[in-house]
Amino acid sequence: MAKPAAPKPVEPTPEPAKPEPPKPTGPQPPMAEMRSHDVVSPHGTRNDPYYWLRDDTRKDPAVLAYLTAENAYTAKILEPAKATEETLFTEMRGRVAEDDSTVPTLDDGYWYYTRYEAGKQYPIYARKQSKLTGGGVGSPANPAPGPTSGSGPEQILLDGNELAKGHSFFSIASYDVTRDGRYLAYTEDTVGRRQFTLRVKDLQTGTLLPDTIAGVNGPVQWSNDGKQLFLIGKDPTTLREDRIIRLPIGGAPVIVYQEPDASYYVGLARTKSKRYLLLQAGATTESEIRLIDADKPLAPPRVFFERSKDHEYSVDHLDGKFVILTNWNAKNFRVMEVADSQKQSKRENWKELVAHRPDTLIRDVAVSRAFLGLTIQQGGMRKVEVHVKGKSFVVDAPDPTYAMTIDDIPDPATKRVRYTYNSMTRPSSVYELDVTTKQRELKKQQPVPGYDPELYTSEYLQATATDGTKVPISVVYKKTTKLDGTAPLLVYGYGSYGVSLAASYTSSVTSLLDRGWVYAIAHIRGGQELGRAWYEAGKLLAKKTTFTDFIAATEHLISTKHGDPKRVFASGRSAGGLLMGAITNLRPDLYRGIVAGVPFVDVVTTMMDATIPLTTNEYDEWGNPADKKFYDYMLSYSPMDNIQPVPYPAIYCETGLWDSQVQYYEPAKWVARLRAITKPGNPILLDTDMTSGHGGASGRFDKLHHTARTYAFLLMVSDTPDPRR
Repeated sequence: MAKPAAPKPVEPTPEPAKPEPPKPTGPQPPMAEMRSHDVVSPHGTRNDPYYWLRDDTRKDPAVLAYLTAENAYTAKILEPAKATEETLFTEMRGRVAEDDSTVPTLDDGYWYYTRYEAGKQYPIYARKQSKLTGGGVGSPANPAPGPTSGSGPEQILLDGNELAKGHSFFSIASYDVTRDGRYLAYTEDTVGRRQFTLRVKDLQTGTLLPDTIAGVNGPVQWSNDGKQLFLIGKDPTTLREDRIIRLPIGGAPVIVYQEPDASYYVGLARTKSKRYLLLQAGATTESEIRLIDADKPLAPPRVFFERSKDHEYSVDHLDGKFVILTNWNAKNFRVMEVADSQKQSKRENWKELVAHRPDTLIRDVAVSRAFLGLTIQQGGMRKVEVHVKGKSFVVDAPDPTYAMTIDDIPDPATKRVRYTYNSMTRPSSVYELDVTTKQRELKKQQPVPGYDPELYTSEYLQATATDGTKVPISVVYKKTTKLDGTAPLLVYGYGSYGVSLAASYTSSVTSLLDRGWVYAIAHIRGGQELGRAWYEAGKLLAKKTTFTDFIAATEHLISTKHGDPKRVFASGRSAGGLLMGAITNLRPDLYRGIVAGVPFVDVVTTMMDATIPLTTNEYDEWGNPADKKFYDYMLSYSPMDNIQPVPYPAIYCETGLWDSQVQYYEPAKWVARLRAITKPGNPILLDTDMTSGHGGASGRFDKLHHTARTYAFLLMVSDTPDPRR
């Protein structure tokens, strides 16, 4: 029998060829080179491959080339939204009253005011001489002039438009005029790094004096004889305001005080009586004031009350008495006074004028012979409280969420409280209220061409935080917008340094509201909206509360159908940019897009470097990473160190090359690291203004261009399917 044929070997089924990964389409982002760099600390070494992006000179060709490439990529990604950006800019500029002016303020016989001219970017500072016939500010005998009225011709003190010529950035920080009205001192910045240069101008001749100092801070104050000028000097490396300089006109500068404690900054002010100049020294939770007799400017300054742990205070002076705002045995502050004749350094001599209240934070005090005016924080709102002859009242408001602020005018004889009122729907208004009759006069409402406040509405909501605490939220939207969970939602937040976000009108936001968006401000812990305890619950080893409060506020707005869960956006600047980085790491799924302005995102590396501006002053805010418990805690939330390998929302990150507060390389490194770690999908953009600093562009229309671009990003992303879904 023949053997059966051997079976043919089965040919293995060839594996299908692996398809080549699809080639990326569209513009590709720059990928920053990775260069190993160890960031050493006593608590461990971290490797930062993007550390090379730090260039303190702002001249490294490789760094500048990378930032330029990022700007080109951002422009390419936003190119489809260019027409929208131009439309938005036109709308925003259309809501600007281009020939506007401020309410005049009387000081030493002149009415001072600021105005703008149509088509021009910068303010014009001007004055007119008062009639000086008595009656107090704004009385029929001494009326406040308009821009073209008054008893004397207008004198232009400074024209920002002329001074800005030839500069891509220009800012006047402050000015002061001698008591006789002859000389004006001002400080200007032509870079954006807040290193100002002093100028002195003869207002009779219009010429500049040769007296000048570079690298100073903004405020300036004259002695009463107009022969000595006081200003604030900076450490050239850290830029810490650490010294008070006296400049004799025609002479050489003299340092009259230098602060040795690196956690303190110095400031400069004048009392209402004009008797004293105040040399202010302050850390995050402590302060100390020295007095210079403005009539005896060569005498050494004397300490008003010595610094002590966790004691903050400020002072004013009028009619032989000091008025003191202090947190001595008063977490939310109280107001006290002491006579010149008594020893101010002994607190037992201080007499209480306004007592401490657990539900009311006293933010500021305005002293007058007729009243005591307070800016307070109460029930989440910023309010004005007036004390007259032992009685007090709170100025009423017509809106559910709003903000008021005392305007402390120089005239000590006024019987009218001047204050500014804002709400989410009403543009800023300046009122004066007669403390005797309680009659209120509207001095000026910020004109907004084409805007009708009756078309919009606001709400005051409360979200429940993870620990059960109620977190306030201010909300605004157009009355025609349906709250059915279909509207795009933008939530703004900050939550640091005890800064309380005002529930105020922002004209640019109107462009979003008119497109059916809802805009909200989350008053999260770390601010002081609900008093000093609100701040303390969101700092140091409780900082994460700030982030979880914001997430809780966002979730509440979604649950109440104030926003489409697929189109929720968040925005914040500076320390609010830290907030943006933290919430993006914690809940990338919750947000469709993030706008992070000049964001403080490299917390540990920055706080370990005492040469970086602001670091030493902020140990009481974030903690000193030399202490392991603070190092570990900061590391656990630092946006740079907690990026997840998951799909992230679309991110628009903006910075300024000359930023002195959050150095440009923090956001640059953050974006590079985000691209390297997160899963691809949504665009991650870095936009660097190569000619400005922390505050962005200096011209008012240039600022609007930037805002229009940011909103164009939001609208473009909102209308684009989320690749993560």
